[in-house]
Amino acid sequence: MTPTFNETNYSNLLSRHQPKLIKTEAENDRALAIVEDLMQRTDLTAEEDELLNLLVVLIERFETEFYPCGAASTPHSMLEFLMEQQDLTHTDLLPIFHSESEVNAVLKGDQDLTITQVKALADRFQVKPIVFV
Repeated sequence: MTPTFNETNYSNLLSRHQPKLIKTEAENDRALAIVEDLMQRTDLTAEEDELLNLLVVLIERFETEFYPCGAASTPHSMLEFLMEQQDLTHTDLLPIFHSESEVNAVLKGDQDLTITQVKALADRFQVKPIVFV
């Protein structure tokens, strides 16, 4: 069952966090801290999930604009890097992705990671979830 989206609760979250276009490293760090906090939780409301998605878009826009030419890593490249560092294969990630085709799609960048997958990968590699955002 999908949680009901409450406009008032969302307005309160927006008022508290005041998301906006990110223009500085300090603003980016602040947004990353909020995202990390939200991703640590297992019981996000629909409104918190929407805020999380909004912040991820703002962070990605900032990083793409301020770190051109691939300087900012992607979730897919980070996953490949960590797999290589730990000498893992696609099959080692089946408990997280459930199929080799899903692992391949994520690694190729054809499929985005879900929040559940991000959390599971963070646990698997013992890194902060933001690494995969």
